[in-house]
Amino acid sequence: MPDLVEIAPLTTAEELEALLPAIGDYQRFYEVEDVDNDRNRAFFARFLSPSEDGMILAAHEGDELLGYACLYWHFSSTQAVETVLMHDLFVVPEVRSRGVGRALIDASATISRERGAHCLEWATAPDNERAQRLYDSTGAERSTWIEYELRV
Repeated sequence: MPDLVEIAPLTTAEELEALLPAIGDYQRFYEVEDVDNDRNRAFFARFLSPSEDGMILAAHEGDELLGYACLYWHFSSTQAVETVLMHDLFVVPEVRSRGVGRALIDASATISRERGAHCLEWATAPDNERAQRLYDSTGAERSTWIEYELRV
């Protein structure tokens, strides 16, 4: 990955506005049918730093957005500790395999350590093999948990 890549938290509405197309691309990758910029703007604004809810880290090379990670401050009641959930990790297709995803994971792990969190955790789709190869290479352990969703 080039030395010119900068990873930093989003702090302004203008930065969030520039990120909205990537958020939409991430959602379309996971087959969201009704990508809505207004809804995304309102939802993701809660993660502008500083925030009690989480943080969005963006990777840039100059003015070019390369990717982002959205972190949620999270908890484990079984261990009675704070964790950090990396809910979204997205790298624009044109720069994949250049180390941007790993740099975002590393930055997310650093933020987690700085918060005193027990761990950084994330999930991916079972068929997202490319992401799984990256995740497996980080030293992270695959969870044995099975996730469920109940629509309410």
